[in-house]
Amino acid sequence: MRTAYCVDTVRAAERELMARLPEGALMQRAAAGLAAACADLLGRVYGRRVVLLVGSGDNGGDALYAGARLARRGAGVTAVLLAPGRTHAGGLAALRRAGGTTVAPDAAEAPVRRADLVVDGIVGIGGRGGLRPDAAALAAVAEESRAAVVAVDLPSGVEADTGEVRGAAVRADLTVTFGTHKPGLLIDPAREYAGSVRLVDIGLELPAEPELEALQHADVARLLPVPGAESDKYRRGVVGIAAGSARYPGAAVLAVAGALRGGAGAVRYVGPAGDAVLARFPETLVSDDGPRRAGRVQAWVVGPGAGDDAGAVAEVLETDVPVLLDADGLRLAEVDAVRGRTAPTLMTPHAGEAAALLGVAREEVEAARLASARELAARYGATVLLKGSTTVVVGARGGAARVNSTGTPWLATAGSGDVLSGLAGSLLAAGLSALDAGSAGAYLHGLAGRFAADGAPVGAHDVASAVPGAWRDVLRG
Repeated sequence: MRTAYCVDTVRAAERELMARLPEGALMQRAAAGLAAACADLLGRVYGRRVVLLVGSGDNGGDALYAGARLARRGAGVTAVLLAPGRTHAGGLAALRRAGGTTVAPDAAEAPVRRADLVVDGIVGIGGRGGLRPDAAALAAVAEESRAAVVAVDLPSGVEADTGEVRGAAVRADLTVTFGTHKPGLLIDPAREYAGSVRLVDIGLELPAEPELEALQHADVARLLPVPGAESDKYRRGVVGIAAGSARYPGAAVLAVAGALRGGAGAVRYVGPAGDAVLARFPETLVSDDGPRRAGRVQAWVVGPGAGDDAGAVAEVLETDVPVLLDADGLRLAEVDAVRGRTAPTLMTPHAGEAAALLGVAREEVEAARLASARELAARYGATVLLKGSTTVVVGARGGAARVNSTGTPWLATAGSGDVLSGLAGSLLAAGLSALDAGSAGAYLHGLAGRFAADGAPVGAHDVASAVPGAWRDVLRG
């Protein structure tokens, strides 16, 4: 599992460690890791041109000490001093002793354009807002040049704790981060600016509970339900699907498709698309008497393609089993009906749906994905899975949020979310918590999307068909 910690936690851990180390030792650890990563990216260090964009903070010091190490290996290193009066003195002296040179920002464009590597040490993890004009201009030149760009700890201009980008920012090919990931490295839009991320261990001692978690294969494998010798379809869990309408029967079919591949022993379908569901999946238990009379279920999925069937949504929310709310179910559900439930509720909006529920513009949700998911979870007293390029899952009671990035842009296709709803709902019925069902469901769904697409357009039914392959891949590690 990858974990990320907020700035205040990281700084406290750094202070505790520095108190036990000789002065400057922590920065030297960071600089050594940064220099090694830069050397790996360059391949050959001798004779290469390296430009350091140096601000006033410790990131600038890290860049200068790393630059000194590269200069001693034969690189031509030039430091652009963006705050000459506040440049890290020890790092600057080390660079000069190693043969490095300095230039002012107004003379830096030509060296940046000729560089093989540009190191971004402009702003540290405490930066807020976008880059200042002189730094923004150099960041733009670096992006246009042929140079590879390496960010120190975090691309300058992005917000470490939130993943927000509120102005001009550095776009890195590689980010070398120290001690732990920062939330902004795992959440869009900032994640797009980070490129590949390399974590350098500098010896920080961090709390048990992080700000953010990103599950990996081994974590998901531990969550997935596996039947035992005594299992039957009821012991494995039965998931109810209340979805579809005369206008959108396909949503029901796709939600059932996801549910059948999600680990539960049986799927009950309730709604007007029963014929379409049975034609595709004859193993489904179909009823047209409403959720109350559908028979025993361990979890419900309600909303995909449901149109204006508020009655079905209300009936499902009155049950005492876990409920997944998606699509039209999100629009039709009353806040008090969700908050008043004693059983878990998992809401799965995309950015547009989340914006409508919060009463803000879609752009606000996309710019602040973690904050939006947290606000929605607090307002409804529910676990929230905010879909998108990085899916964010926030528990009803707060705690560490989870992010998932296994997906592919090809998953932005009609019906893909219906498959995810059925899949995660089936995991709920199999006994997973709302947080785990949402996290594992998003992970499998994203992986299935990659497998199904393989670099080409894909339909939602293809994604559903690829879920078993993704499941096997996870279990095999």
